[in-house]
Amino acid sequence: MDKLNILVSENIKRIRQEKNLSLGDLAKLSDVSKSMLAQIERGEGNPTLSTLWKIANGMQVSFNTLIAQPKLPYKVTKLAEIEPILDMNGELKNYSLFSDIENNFSIYQIEVGKEISWISEAHLHGTAEFITIIQGSLEIKLEDKTFILKKGENLWFKADVLHSYHNLGEGTTIFYNILYNK
Repeated sequence: MDKLNILVSENIKRIRQEKNLSLGDLAKLSDVSKSMLAQIERGEGNPTLSTLWKIANGMQVSFNTLIAQPKLPYKVTKLAEIEPILDMNGELKNYSLFSDIENNFSIYQIEVGKEISWISEAHLHGTAEFITIIQGSLEIKLEDKTFILKKGENLWFKADVLHSYHNLGEGTTIFYNILYNK
């Protein structure tokens, strides 16, 4: 079992128990099967980003709550030492650089393979995303609005609506994503 799976499994189980939810209750709230939830809590399998978002939304907690490390008065991160959450057969890598539950924000570095697209569930009410493109180009759709961002460009948006991403670049697109919830 890798460190990230252990951390996620412990956090989900702890939060579920704090909220007095059975696995069946959480399955209904999150639209994730009871057997999948049990498997995740045991640290088995590799849940997708979409599955983790469904669980977070079902428990009404931020995504970063599921991947939060124990608190220290400082934190140094090295990208090479962070285990990414993988999706799209490894073509989408989400590195959690910082996650601060007390201040309701998290910072991710996301690497997206050529022509990869995905849809993100609406986040908790009051959540905003701040995107900065480091390499490549990215199309972001918010309901009826489409934005095309290139290296050095930034976007802020209310993320409590369904939104999607599409790598328009010729290779890997890399961007920072800061999530903040009021």
